[in-house]
Amino acid sequence: MRDLRVSLTERCNFRCLYCLPETEEAANFYRTKINGASPTPFVFKLPERPKSEILTFEEIARLVRISAGLGIQKIRLTGGEPLLRKNLADLVGRIAAIPGIEDLAMTSNGYLFSQLGPGLAAAGLKRMSFSMDSLDRANFKKMTGRDGLEEVLASIRLAKKLGLTPVKVNAVVIRGINDHELESLAEFAAREGFAMRFIEFMPLDSSRAWLKEMVVPGHEILQRLKARFDLEEVPREKSETARRWRIRGADSELGIIAPVTEPFCGHCNRLRLTADGKIRTCLFSIGEHDLRGMMRAGASDRVLEDRLREIVGLKEARHHIGEPDFVQPERSMSCIGG
Repeated sequence: MRDLRVSLTERCNFRCLYCLPETEEAANFYRTKINGASPTPFVFKLPERPKSEILTFEEIARLVRISAGLGIQKIRLTGGEPLLRKNLADLVGRIAAIPGIEDLAMTSNGYLFSQLGPGLAAAGLKRMSFSMDSLDRANFKKMTGRDGLEEVLASIRLAKKLGLTPVKVNAVVIRGINDHELESLAEFAAREGFAMRFIEFMPLDSSRAWLKEMVVPGHEILQRLKARFDLEEVPREKSETARRWRIRGADSELGIIAPVTEPFCGHCNRLRLTADGKIRTCLFSIGEHDLRGMMRAGASDRVLEDRLREIVGLKEARHHIGEPDFVQPERSMSCIGG
């Protein structure tokens, strides 16, 4: 294990239809796709968890330090929306100072980054990834529940100016919603000089309305991109989730993350720490492992190290998406940490 994803909050200021589909637009889309009726009511709300159940910065930094001693080298701060966590530069500074942490990145919807980005960069943040599923203002609002495209575009450009490179932009591709924008998103990345990642739609939505028919397979995405661009595949480490291609003639690359149709479970080197202090060994884990309770009960670093080793030994061999025995996790992506 070399990569730890740390969720800082379960709160989010967006309502993306592939994660928290609470908007009328999302409900209408799913009803249209599911034979005219939704299988479950669209009444999901984020948990109102007491602040006392969320890890403090001191607790997060302690777990990162212990994890680094066991071989973790990369930290990615996630959420929910991590920029909603107050005084975030303080935590970034703490983690950046931990020996052994070679890469400190963040994934954000970008809405608040223009205000907070300079302080985070100064504190030691090294890279940024943003979510941007559409370049069409109306479609962006339909997918996210917020009219925030201009703010996200400004954040992408600011991250480049701040040197938080390579800047990556993620788009979840959903058939019938934004799959017609594949080429335009790739062309935008080529013009602006950042890395574009296309991600298959995964069953992590809070409404449990995911259907395989909505997934645009990675091979279909690649076929369309190759028809438009001159691509050169980039060698990658086995543990990387994205297959990547350079766009010849542009300072940009395209990537495809295809966990549904082309699983990469066998080489996964990631763990996830939820905002309330649970370790998840897979996005699709059914069980979680509590570290917050152990810390607050007085567990020593050695005891926590031993427990982390035990947890890693329980890591699943693979997910079971699309199989008859697949069970969707109780938590949506917003509560797991991407």
